[in-house]
Amino acid sequence: MKKYWRISLLVTAISLTSGCQDATIEVDGGGVFEERDWRGRWTLVNYWAEWCGPCRDEIPELNEIQKMGTKLGVHVVGVNYDGVTGQALASLIKTMGIKFPVLLKDPRVRWELAAPSILPTTLLINPNGELVTILIGPQTVESLLEAVGAAQISSANVPTPVLG
Repeated sequence: MKKYWRISLLVTAISLTSGCQDATIEVDGGGVFEERDWRGRWTLVNYWAEWCGPCRDEIPELNEIQKMGTKLGVHVVGVNYDGVTGQALASLIKTMGIKFPVLLKDPRVRWELAAPSILPTTLLINPNGELVTILIGPQTVESLLEAVGAAQISSANVPTPVLG
């Protein structure tokens, strides 16, 4: 009987820990953005490019959201649409005045999404790490806060299933 419980405990431990490994994405300038960073806060994943005029216009708005993020429970991460890396990316970030982390790997595969066909595109991720909304085109602080607020309200209105 003891052998059965040991095997059962081992199988349970393996199954519980096998899905717990966080995906880690490097961030420009060092550091990492781990999957658990999606948890507990609303996340805006913004796709931008140097040649995209509306992206350039939107960056100050995203910087403002990032600055207010701690109070709001929202944070911003960027993805360079062209896949620029290294010193070229660092230079772009500085030139464009980006004040939020820029991921070195595109996280869209996590939500099984194709590459955006229109820039800027922003993914709204809920505190559980789930894609809630895709915002296409340039956003303002107001439109971003409105999207987060609407998503919070709609998620609060989802009825909880009752098991009978």
